[in-house]
Amino acid sequence: MHAFAIYAASVLIALWGIAHLFATRGVVAGFGPLSTDNRRIVTMEWITEGVALLSTAAFVGVTTAVASGTVLAGAVYAVAIATLIVLAVVSLFTGFQIRFLPFRLCPAIFTLSAALIAWGAWG
Repeated sequence: MHAFAIYAASVLIALWGIAHLFATRGVVAGFGPLSTDNRRIVTMEWITEGVALLSTAAFVGVTTAVASGTVLAGAVYAVAIATLIVLAVVSLFTGFQIRFLPFRLCPAIFTLSAALIAWGAWG
């Protein structure tokens, strides 16, 4: 097992999750005038993605620290990889189409993180 790769992926995922949380207000403001409901929905979605990324990073990092090499660790890694790949595909067909660079980085960051976890766990 290459724990360093898994920890690197965890840090990358966590940093991107934190970036989502800090960017939420600016992203929502960038939409211009929105109804109260739409503003709340966009805010909720950005916070949800940030929390999901932070949770994924925590699950992967903590599992590596306390249970690496176990069947449980393999299951956690597989779920995290699947989650990141789904997020990468969704981002590729949505945010990647936007000219704003951070949106275009999501598929690459999610794919790189998934690859690092897979390599660290089974490479």
